[in-house]
Amino acid sequence: MNLPIEAHGICTHDKQGLLAVRYSKFLPSTKKTNSFHMDANSNEIVVHLVEDEAIQDIPTAWLKLYLLSLRYFKPNKLNFDNIFSVLPNLAWTNNGPMRAENLSDLNLNEDLKIFALDKFPPMTDYVVPKGVRIADASRVRLGAYLGEGTTIMHEGFVNYNAGTEGPNMIEGRISAGVFIGKDSDLGGGCSTMGTLSGGNKAVISVGERCLLGANSGIGISLGDDCTIEAGLYVTAGTKVTLLIKEGEEKIVKALDLSGTSGLLYYRDSLTGKVCAKPKASSFTLNKELHENN
Repeated sequence: MNLPIEAHGICTHDKQGLLAVRYSKFLPSTKKTNSFHMDANSNEIVVHLVEDEAIQDIPTAWLKLYLLSLRYFKPNKLNFDNIFSVLPNLAWTNNGPMRAENLSDLNLNEDLKIFALDKFPPMTDYVVPKGVRIADASRVRLGAYLGEGTTIMHEGFVNYNAGTEGPNMIEGRISAGVFIGKDSDLGGGCSTMGTLSGGNKAVISVGERCLLGANSGIGISLGDDCTIEAGLYVTAGTKVTLLIKEGEEKIVKALDLSGTSGLLYYRDSLTGKVCAKPKASSFTLNKELHENN
């Protein structure tokens, strides 16, 4: 699907305004500019997304999140600037979304279940992609892109504007802006540096057939066929001893290796230095875990 897009949905709102949109139909738009119209009687809304500009309103924010989770666009292909200023912080409950600041006015009881306080709902409250498994649905935000064959285990997390090509095994964190290539595995508790905090402007990606060991992390991109040793965090400024061939090595910044394929990153257990060397074998996913999603 390409822009321009005309999207039809149903709104949820309160006296203060719009809370959420559940989209159900997407068509090519004939409009010249971005716009939306909501019918106050039926709660039906029609949104036209023509120009991919910074987000100015809630309907457009929700539409862009939907377009990723429905796999119409991949991460980093749409402009999400300003989304945190536009979206309100909401309580996602068994009775639908409510404004977080209004909860104190309610007579909270055991019949009201609050699942999250966030600007983004759990993805599966609105979109359930074909062919995926998600052990804890609260850990995948709307706006995540999950390719077919992806498994998200209990400790896995996928932010909006981030995701997986599929098939993938995810037991670690996929931060905003990060995209994981097919047949790669993120081990338990591992981390990928996103673009939302810490001043990190670089977009991180992981290639195909990569393995991030348990509790490892990256602040650089990986090419295909790379492995990060369990417990090792490689940031852009990490000094890496690159083993070129037997008896030949040089020290480089990890940033200089960003996107390079076929490397094993590990810490020398005797000296403590971070090393990288060409991999001797390829990593493969366990097919039984992904073929029956």
